[in-house]
This record gives sequence, C-alpha cells and structure tokens, in this order.
Amino acid sequence: MDNKEFGNQLEKRTKQFALSIIKLSVSLPNIPESKVIKNQITKSGTSVGANYREANRSRSKADFKNKIKICESEASETIYWLELINEMNWLAENKIDIILKEANELVALFTSISNKLKL
Repeated sequence: MDNKEFGNQLEKRTKQFALSIIKLSVSLPNIPESKVIKNQITKSGTSVGANYREANRSRSKADFKNKIKICESEASETIYWLELINEMNWLAENKIDIILKEANELVALFTSISNKLKL
C-alpha cells in the first residue's frame, strides 16, 4: 500500500471513529454530570479525523508533523474521556472496549507516523 492509499484509508478510519464517538455520546445518560463529558469526548473524538484530513492537505513537512501531533493528542484525550465513562459505569463495558481499542490504535499510528518523519 502506498502513502496515498494509506492516507485515504486512515481518513476513512478516523471518520468512522468520529461517528462511533458521536453515537457513544448520544447514548450517555442525560444527567448534568455527563453533559460536560459528552461535549468533551465529542470534540476530541471528532477532532482526530478533522485534523488528519488537514494534515493531508498541509503546506510543508513541518505543518504535516504538527497536525499529526494534534491528532495524536486528541486521540489520547478521547481515551481519557472513555476511561472516565467506563469508570462511571455509564455504559456497558463491551460498548466502550471496542472504541477504546480503536482510540489506542490511532494513538499508536499517529505516534509512529510522527516519529518516522524527518524534518
């Protein structure tokens, strides 16, 4: 798989991740305590794909690397919110596990991409 094909596949993957985060957010309990977390996880989880799309349209290698680091950071933040949701027992653990696994894989991917870039 060449870089362009990999980039296209990762764009689709991050979009699917965003959709799964939105669906998870909608299913959270409608209580005051969860509203903040709903907002935060939706922002960080959808930001991963948006920033990756921007990275693929970057103006330089430095710009690309910066945007990849943002993707990594947003995916990591999403893991934090997923862990809180899990520890609050707001959703079934099996529902969170799949998304948490994907978030961890995305962090690993973006970390690897960033580490391999030579400026």
